[in-house]
Amino acid sequence: MENENIKQIVKDKYTEAAVRAASGKSSCCGTSPAASLDGCDPITSNLYGESEASAIPEEALRASLGCGNPTALAKLQPGEIVLDLGSGGGIDVLLSARRVGPTGKAYGLDMTDEMLALAEENKVKSGLTNVEFLKGEIENIPLPNDSVDVIVSNCVINLSGDKDQVLREAFRVLKPGGRFAISDVVVRGEVPQEIRTSLELWIGCVAGALSEAEYREKLAAAGFSSVDIEVTRVYDVNDAREFLLASGAGGDDTASQVQDKFVSAFVRASKPMHARSCCAPTCCA
Repeated sequence: MENENIKQIVKDKYTEAAVRAASGKSSCCGTSPAASLDGCDPITSNLYGESEASAIPEEALRASLGCGNPTALAKLQPGEIVLDLGSGGGIDVLLSARRVGPTGKAYGLDMTDEMLALAEENKVKSGLTNVEFLKGEIENIPLPNDSVDVIVSNCVINLSGDKDQVLREAFRVLKPGGRFAISDVVVRGEVPQEIRTSLELWIGCVAGALSEAEYREKLAAAGFSSVDIEVTRVYDVNDAREFLLASGAGGDDTASQVQDKFVSAFVRASKPMHARSCCAPTCCA
């Protein structure tokens, strides 16, 4: 599948999600008050606690299409500079901004105009001033070398057709000693080809999922060290059946073939203290 084709399909889907969120509908769900929202699925559901959900605008929660809660696991510290790759409606950016406080800053990067507009509205509603949303692609981050302390992302890297480039860019913009701390879907074992090639599942960050070994290899190739992958949720056959039927990609027979093959994971890595930032596409290899 051509990278540009993937990119356009993802962009169209996230534009639709932003429009739905802005109109009061949802593409995901979490705990109360979001539990009553429609459009939930087993990957994007129940990611944020009551205290987190109540601390941000409801529209940001409605627009969430993630598979985890990276801000809760990244151990953000006051004064740090954070970048969220694929920030959508801004939920993880706003939560990060609260964690790093007024002496820190949280950037959000997204390629979709509608999501960026929604994120800006949510920023205003939140009252936070240490937030900035950037338009761009995660394969070409519009920030200088060695400029952020932590990179977070919530089920977005799997949507890229060039994950190696995404990881190289993440390495480039992190300061030496900086942390890569993302949530993503990881695949374990062989998966039927019809799932890998399903555009609807790719958009849902399943068809593009890397294996644990692939993630480790790609992070190391980009220059990262101290790679750790922590499983946070295992999807069972009932979860698989739900998202397969919803996407039209298969039924019970296919679902049984993906039993426990997909997991949500927290992927951690570090940029070595004495690492040099990339100045060319291959310098971090």
